[in-house]
Amino acid sequence: MAPDATPVPVWSPERPRLRPLRLAGAWLASALALLLSAGLVPGAEIRGLDGAVVVAAIVAALNAVLPPLIAALRLPFTVAVGFLLVLAVDAAMLLLAAEIAPNELHVDGFGSALAVALIASAVSTAVGAVAGIDDDTAYTLRVARRVARRAGEPIAGDASGILFLEIDGLALPVLRRAIRDGTTPNMARWLAEDTHRLVEWETDLSSQTGASQAGILLGDNDDIPAFRWVDKPSGAIVTCSSPDDCRAIERLHASGDGLLVGGGTSRGNLLSGEADAAILTVSRMADEKRANPGYRAFLANGSNVTRTLVLVAWEISLELVAAARQRRRDVRPRGHRGGVYPLLRAGMCVFVRDLIVFSVLQDMFRGVPAVYATFASYDEVAHHSGLERPDTLEALRKLDQRFGMIERARRYAPRPYEIVVLSDHGQTQGATFRQRNGYGLDDLVERSLSAGRVGGVDAGDENATGVQRALDEATGRKDGTQDGESVDVRERDAVVLGSGNLGLVYLTRDAHRLTLEEIRERHPALVPALCAHPHIAFLLARSAADGAVALGPGGTHRLADGVVSGTDPLAGFSPNAARHLLRADGFPHVADLVVNSFYDPVTEEGCAFEELISFHGGMGGPQTRPFLLYPTGLPAPVGPLVGAESVHRLLRAWRAACNAPSSPRSPSGGAGTTADPDAHALVRVSSAGNTRRDG
Repeated sequence: MAPDATPVPVWSPERPRLRPLRLAGAWLASALALLLSAGLVPGAEIRGLDGAVVVAAIVAALNAVLPPLIAALRLPFTVAVGFLLVLAVDAAMLLLAAEIAPNELHVDGFGSALAVALIASAVSTAVGAVAGIDDDTAYTLRVARRVARRAGEPIAGDASGILFLEIDGLALPVLRRAIRDGTTPNMARWLAEDTHRLVEWETDLSSQTGASQAGILLGDNDDIPAFRWVDKPSGAIVTCSSPDDCRAIERLHASGDGLLVGGGTSRGNLLSGEADAAILTVSRMADEKRANPGYRAFLANGSNVTRTLVLVAWEISLELVAAARQRRRDVRPRGHRGGVYPLLRAGMCVFVRDLIVFSVLQDMFRGVPAVYATFASYDEVAHHSGLERPDTLEALRKLDQRFGMIERARRYAPRPYEIVVLSDHGQTQGATFRQRNGYGLDDLVERSLSAGRVGGVDAGDENATGVQRALDEATGRKDGTQDGESVDVRERDAVVLGSGNLGLVYLTRDAHRLTLEEIRERHPALVPALCAHPHIAFLLARSAADGAVALGPGGTHRLADGVVSGTDPLAGFSPNAARHLLRADGFPHVADLVVNSFYDPVTEEGCAFEELISFHGGMGGPQTRPFLLYPTGLPAPVGPLVGAESVHRLLRAWRAACNAPSSPRSPSGGAGTTADPDAHALVRVSSAGNTRRDG
């Protein structure tokens, strides 16, 4: 090296520090929790505070050894078997502590020991929440590092890794208000300290996770017209929550250029992005049935199991209280919140969320070059509670809290990491089509046909169906059903599907897409009835004479050349609305008629054709306005980002800039360069001194 050459910075990870005072405080809190729980459980007794301190020390020592050993076992159906096994170990540790220190602890049997463990975890969790301490981060990180090392030698170096953390369903306007109001203090701090910038992007016509993730992760979302659609030649209904369908979608759209190709990992997504490893990724559900080492970071922390059960019970109680409060106050719009939904919400907002966080931590400690993780808890709660209701924003706050934990963990990783937070779409709110009218879109279509029966499929919440099916597969429970399987497409004259406020009308007696002229000839009342409805903004159809057209109550918009007759039905929607519709019109599986609900910019309301009061899937309102929150050192977009495929190209450029070995970086540090030859056509490098923040 020349004497005046600038030395290349070398990344040197820290080790999680042992804080004696914090350890002593946690030890005392654990002792008090055990003492209280033993006093509440028949058949259990701890002799005074001194005895509780001894028992807490024994349990802590056992907890550091036994759960990691159990988690290291290669177990089939790891989620279910491992979870139950570690839960049993938690109870067994108390029984073992009673054998080691019989003068301090007495427990009658396994049931009493399990009850003591659960109650003690509930007390500790409550104390931590009151004290503002959600988890012992240092202990969690040490366990995750230990498990990661068992998976192989970490990928160390100075080239940065990159974490893509997706908040499913969060619109830019909602995030801005959350930042302003203190709901998301970590993301607010990143913007205030100018380590990150915030930009908006615009979804395609199908503003839902299936189309968006195909575009973002695979770079191709062609012919994904909605969350579910009909394949007319085969008579099948394809659904973005079905593992078989997602696997087929990924095979069709993968080209070797996936965002996660070359060592990346997929966590909690619908599609894998051609990642090397995946957890709770719907297109890879077959892998979940086998021994999956990716769950070990979660199961190796023995307290996670009892803590998860406690938090699940707490989340269910929050849902029941929030639903009762909405009914008592007659809050409108108000969605259905009964049945199994409270349990599904708890699973999404606790177990799935924390499992994905632990997976990301483990990936970091292994030095994985790129991670894409989807957190669907905000989207799940918003669908049923409302866009910015208190319990919805609480789900967002907890996500921000976990992101802060991931941020703090970066210093212990074998390589530096950049954090990008993004969303795949937003949501728009409003009473549903059925709530407003007393009948559904399928009913309207059926009574407007000249003759025939209509089949309707309303599978509701994409997160509930997708994650429920994913967990069924991962735990060995598979009922073999899919969305729409109760509807035999070939036995109906029409099938009507809802994808948020996008409705798809398939006239199934013909295997080809009918032209507008054919529809008017066979069912003369159908198009007028849909166009005249006050809660429908426009229809997309293909005319034999004019090509793709948007039809509204007072006019038409010819999409190929932009000629408008009468009142433009696309007025009030995105300036790119015609572009989105023209692209969707070219999809082989587009419906005979595509219906988009109204949107009122004054009340900021639309209506879904499924029973969700906050929705996404079509156009209108914040559902088409997702965001990117990215480090200032990464290249910035040149212009507006329109469509998920444009986001894929940008994220690939960011990954190339981070992973390039010739460009060592510190997290959220100075400007990087890119090894992607196409990147300069997509991005411009941010000025290091620029303090302006978009958004």
